[in-house]
Amino acid sequence: MKKTHIAVGVFALAALAGGGYGLWALGMNQGMEMMSAPIGAATEGGANGEVTSGGPGTGGQDPSTWNIPQGEAATRRHMESGIKAGDVDPETGLAVQYYHDPMVPGRKFDSPGKSPFMDMMLVPAYSGADSADNSSVKVSPRIQQNLGIRTAAVAMGMLAPEISASGSVQWNERERVVIQSRAMGYVEKLNVTATLDSVQQGQTLLTVYVPDWIAAQEEFLSLQKMKGENLQPLVDAARQRMLQVGMSNAQIRQVEQSGRTQPRVAIVAPRSGVITELMVREGMTVQPGMTLMEINGLSTVWVQAEVPEGQAVYVRPGVNVVAKAQAVPGRSFEGTVQAVLPQLNSNTRTVLARIVLKNPEQKLLPGMFVQTRFMDSSRPETLIVPSEAVIQTGRRAVVMLANEEGRFTPVEIKTGIEFDGKTEVLEGLQPGQEVVLSGQFLIDSEASLRGLEARLNTGEQP
Repeated sequence: MKKTHIAVGVFALAALAGGGYGLWALGMNQGMEMMSAPIGAATEGGANGEVTSGGPGTGGQDPSTWNIPQGEAATRRHMESGIKAGDVDPETGLAVQYYHDPMVPGRKFDSPGKSPFMDMMLVPAYSGADSADNSSVKVSPRIQQNLGIRTAAVAMGMLAPEISASGSVQWNERERVVIQSRAMGYVEKLNVTATLDSVQQGQTLLTVYVPDWIAAQEEFLSLQKMKGENLQPLVDAARQRMLQVGMSNAQIRQVEQSGRTQPRVAIVAPRSGVITELMVREGMTVQPGMTLMEINGLSTVWVQAEVPEGQAVYVRPGVNVVAKAQAVPGRSFEGTVQAVLPQLNSNTRTVLARIVLKNPEQKLLPGMFVQTRFMDSSRPETLIVPSEAVIQTGRRAVVMLANEEGRFTPVEIKTGIEFDGKTEVLEGLQPGQEVVLSGQFLIDSEASLRGLEARLNTGEQP
């Protein structure tokens, strides 16, 4: 009795398993058929219960809406009927252009048969199918809504990438002045005694006693006091001798106006800044051409910013820069790129950009680190599209152009710089055109099956 119950239970389980497998197989077959349908075709029993409308002489079926199994069935029918490329298919009323493998759309065949690439039959391509438009893919509005296809207009605009780079503050060498002795003498008084002392323009730095000036000045004063004719050439010659011993025109005028010798000369600061070099002390003898000190201004400073070599193309002289330093919190310093130095650091793979920053309060000091941000606001306006619309194939960039009546055309473009989710388009598009932002990869796959991408690759016009 127990064996009978066990046998009945085993039989019931087998029946349930068989029925489940049958339902699973039926579902898989239906799913495969739905997956093989083209994205632009409406399937029977769809969301609105609609059935695909047929083309001319198709018996209720348009070849442009066939899926791959339907195309293979047509190829087998052609083999049986002896139809080849150039003949008219009596079932569709359209002429066969060629046969191709949907997975390898670049190869065309004149006769129906099995694909040499895949374990499948070739698929026929008809002339005049889908309103004879073989340059685009048509997607019904219902499918567009299901795929969530979004578009955006191609617009004119300026794409100015903002590049960040770190750098260090340095002296602006163009604000450096060198003070030298113009005659032999002795330093009587030195008012600046240490490097990095601040000085103001016009401030007396040191006083030098010059014995050689006394004889030339006395000769000049003696000739001026003499009475007689034709003395002016002698006075002019004495004035030239004072210039030769190192006196300036201002000092000569002082001697002429005072009527007394001026053996001492006060050397003043020609500009405000900081003493960066001091090479003289009180009591020292100085010679003509001897450097006494160097002054460097701080109204502007240099920043040597290290820009990655891949971004150096966006940095050029005249580009605006904003810098911030941790040592000066809450402050921003404006400047411009003065030069991009012709030198590459092989260790960091960076290029040095020399920036001139305004430093009116002298808050920035040499040696400080700053973070710079480049903003090129002088770039010309170009066509701009969202970066998500661009399909990078490796060899070229393609966008899906949205046309009227739900058609989409792959268009090859030439791109420029990319920044902040936008891409510059140099060639291939016109202002006002609509490009696909989402779902373009599904449309692109359908275009590949139709052979549109193959025509792009070979340069053939669709």
